[in-house]
Amino acid sequence: MTRPPERAGAAPARRIASDFDRLAAFDDGRWDHNRHYHPFLLRSLPVRRESALEIGCGTGEFARLLARHFERVTAIDLSPEMVGRARELSRGVALIEFTQADVGSVALPPESFDCIASIATLHHLPLEDTLVKLSTALRPGGVLLILDLYQPRTVADFAWSAAAWPSDLALRAWHHGRLRDPPDVRRAWSEHARHDVYPTLADVRALGEGLLPGAVVRRHLFWRYSLVWQKPSVRA
Repeated sequence: MTRPPERAGAAPARRIASDFDRLAAFDDGRWDHNRHYHPFLLRSLPVRRESALEIGCGTGEFARLLARHFERVTAIDLSPEMVGRARELSRGVALIEFTQADVGSVALPPESFDCIASIATLHHLPLEDTLVKLSTALRPGGVLLILDLYQPRTVADFAWSAAAWPSDLALRAWHHGRLRDPPDVRRAWSEHARHDVYPTLADVRALGEGLLPGAVVRRHLFWRYSLVWQKPSVRA
């Protein structure tokens, strides 16, 4: 099995937290590439819906969506500013517990969650180790929902990347009334992106086959992939 680089060249947790503390101020709750796929992820929720976990919750939008379907939601993020905004925006939603923490150092009890979701976060973490940790924390029959970015490598990857641009511009114009983010927003994201390291789709598929038999990995527009896996209900 091909093993992708584990945070090779990636920023330490304190730098990532600092970046997202800065970016928290720019999150206006409107359309973006991640929110575009929220409905897709919600279509794969498990039948049993007692407890859900989100890794990298940001300002808490997806956690709030999960709270419509689960009895309780735990949401973790590395950035204190993101967690603060999430709590503020989630006032009145008693089902969610927001925690500022590094998931890499948090102990997740085995078989504790019916759903674990992570959006644009796993590329900041050792992918193989994190998938093992999250799969262990899922209850039998639970569902793992991953949406993240990948590194284009093949002709097909670059074709999908090229195809994304017209849709990106059209949706930005529709939802934001402009084709580009303001300069300070672009600058903040550009400075953060210098430290990002992404796996290839081949990396993700190889890990899925080796660690999560039956996982469905799909390529999407807007430079993203999804991995959806249901943990077997009956142990071998």
